[in-house]
Amino acid sequence: MRVGELRKKYPTFIYEGYSYELKGGNLEISFDFMLPSDISFRSKVVIKNVSQTNINKVGDRALRNLVFHLGLAEMPSYWKVTASPKITIETGSLNKAQINWWHNLFMQGMGEFFYKNKINFIKSNFLQIQASSYPRIRGNKETVIFSKKAKNRVLVPIGGGKDAIVTYEILKNAKQQIKPFVLNPRKEHLAFLKTAKGRAIVAERQIDPKLLELNRKGYLNGHTPFSAYLAFLTVLCAAVFDYKYIALSNERSSNEGNVKYLGHIINHQYSKSWEFEKKFRAYSKKYLTTNVEYFSFLRPLYELQIAKLFVNYPQYFATFLSCNEAHKTYSGTRKPTQKWCCKCSKCLFVFASLYPFLEVQNLVKIFGFNLFEDKNLIPLMEELVGQRNFKPFECVGTTKESLTAFYLGLQKTHPPLPPLLKHFRQHIAKKHPYLQQTAKQTLEDWNKEHALAPHLEKKLKSVLH
Repeated sequence: MRVGELRKKYPTFIYEGYSYELKGGNLEISFDFMLPSDISFRSKVVIKNVSQTNINKVGDRALRNLVFHLGLAEMPSYWKVTASPKITIETGSLNKAQINWWHNLFMQGMGEFFYKNKINFIKSNFLQIQASSYPRIRGNKETVIFSKKAKNRVLVPIGGGKDAIVTYEILKNAKQQIKPFVLNPRKEHLAFLKTAKGRAIVAERQIDPKLLELNRKGYLNGHTPFSAYLAFLTVLCAAVFDYKYIALSNERSSNEGNVKYLGHIINHQYSKSWEFEKKFRAYSKKYLTTNVEYFSFLRPLYELQIAKLFVNYPQYFATFLSCNEAHKTYSGTRKPTQKWCCKCSKCLFVFASLYPFLEVQNLVKIFGFNLFEDKNLIPLMEELVGQRNFKPFECVGTTKESLTAFYLGLQKTHPPLPPLLKHFRQHIAKKHPYLQQTAKQTLEDWNKEHALAPHLEKKLKSVLH
């Protein structure tokens, strides 16, 4: 369906309300959204094993504020079906600074969605956000910011890939009090918990089936800033379960964008970037909680450096899974495969980044075969290294890292070379005469833009070198 027609038919997207209740030992939260006059959505998230004591410690008004904000973070997933020109918040207040914050998240976090749907998001009045604006002062009768002191413990969100495993294992070995957090547990999550011998805080997010039905009918669809939703959800969980720290596993590679569109850099990983992390930390301190610290433990590192660290944990080789194709349902029309597809740029990047540090036979056990032998992947390799189109819309490393990974793979491999490395040597490497220096710098680099506490920074540096 055409964007202009949908925006004209549905000029307003409404965040109508939210509710929560303790039911069967779980905290059940619902959000209601509406596209007048004929479409309504109810989204739900269930946080497992919550007690009345947990709720009492947070307090009703502080919990209401945290839940209200989680609903705001849920909006992009439903707003995107029509890209309505106005969002109306009927269920809570936002001041002007907050409205600007959320507007920026839509503009930056939905960039890939705008690009793929050919949406002109820079025209004047493309999106207006309206909300009541009564004062949000800590302690007033309407809003309370969670400010109770939290225990010196660390919540570690686990996504199923290698990065969170590295974070978890380093913090565990550093004798930190840690707990995994898992959203919508899948096979790889359960395998991780079994290997790590740990119990997790678990939440289950339920998308309204009507959203998938509209996708199938041809309404707008595309990428949303999921990590922003995860940020608000984990802050809520940290308050409920008494955790001071939330240690994400987003790396510096996520700071690099993919393509320029309408004069703006589109970054598939915007809500994983340092820019978002800084803005969210500031927003959280002012409007959510004063005593919960949200940060990415791996922010100083490149993906390639993390891959080198990951090979120290072979117990996870058979269970980790980073391929996004493995989880796609195509709007509910297919069952997820739950295995490496070995055909996408994410699979190729992960394979290439691990290749310099692992024996080939171990990589083949993980992926099923040697991806460097598949000449059909040459175009994807050229995209990853910046020689074709633009960097794929996936959570992959920087162009420089991909060049480095293939270069290190080439140095490691004895003739006869597999097709990808042969192509890299003949058509790509010669255009980059300083790859040896680049590789050394990349593996030794340290990004000073991060929010790590000094003791955690010291620990990460110690394992890196």
